[in-house]
Amino acid sequence: MSGLGNFNLNLSGSGDLSAKKEEVKNQVRKELAMANAQELINNINKHCFKMCVTNPGASLSSSDEGCISRCMDKYLASWDAVSRAYVARIQKEGAH
Repeated sequence: MSGLGNFNLNLSGSGDLSAKKEEVKNQVRKELAMANAQELINNINKHCFKMCVTNPGASLSSSDEGCISRCMDKYLASWDAVSRAYVARIQKEGAH
């Protein structure tokens, strides 16, 4: 009978297990969001530096700074558009 008692204990603890699973899922989501943000920043840095800084030196010229600013704006706008389209597609496929 003690085996049955353990079985019942495991069932009563399933709420705690669900909470733990949800906590782990949330932590994974946060870590993925941070990794995605870091990748986005790294890609912007690589792309915009390569495009805008033709003569690296001790400081950026005002034209370099303007180019980098415009490049970052365009890159972020493009990334946002692609992200929204991707999410919409996933939601549409999930609805069917």
